[in-house]
Amino acid sequence: MNSYHIKENMSDKYRPKNFESKWQQKWFSDMKYEAKDLLTDKPKYYLLVEFPYPSGPGMHIGHTRNYSMMDAVARLRRMKGFNVMFPMGWDAFGLPTENYAIKVKRPPQEITNENIENFRRQLKSLGISFDWSREVNTSEPSYYKWTQWIFLKLFEKGLAYKSEMPINWCPNCKVGCANEEVIDGY
Repeated sequence: MNSYHIKENMSDKYRPKNFESKWQQKWFSDMKYEAKDLLTDKPKYYLLVEFPYPSGPGMHIGHTRNYSMMDAVARLRRMKGFNVMFPMGWDAFGLPTENYAIKVKRPPQEITNENIENFRRQLKSLGISFDWSREVNTSEPSYYKWTQWIFLKLFEKGLAYKSEMPINWCPNCKVGCANEEVIDGY
């Protein structure tokens, strides 16, 4: 290979902005990643990632790392002939959202909706192959009416109850933390 050929290739820069959005729009408009009806003959594969908690204005690298790894699994399964259901949703209830809304002095539902729109935009720009037709939002009444119904049924049967007990309280975040989130009592 001569030096001219090397220089020529070096001047051909990779410019993803010139073509990525075009292809991402095509994938989404062609519904490339939607799981087909359950009546299909293909073997089924259900892949679920933890829904992000949109209590801030955007994603962080931890989201990208986790979703990219699971996206690779979803794509591999599709290539192997599986009917892959890989939904996305939003775990949008709780004190972190309330605390963020207080911090920015805006209504929690308004903040949540804006954050979800931004998270969705960011995830779509990454080209992750979620089935957006099955998107779930835990702050929508059509979703939480069922979680409330289930809770009431559990309560009626004595399987849910109220009691006082110590929890791992974070004074900075003003939320209770799971044992797994606590290191040396903090």
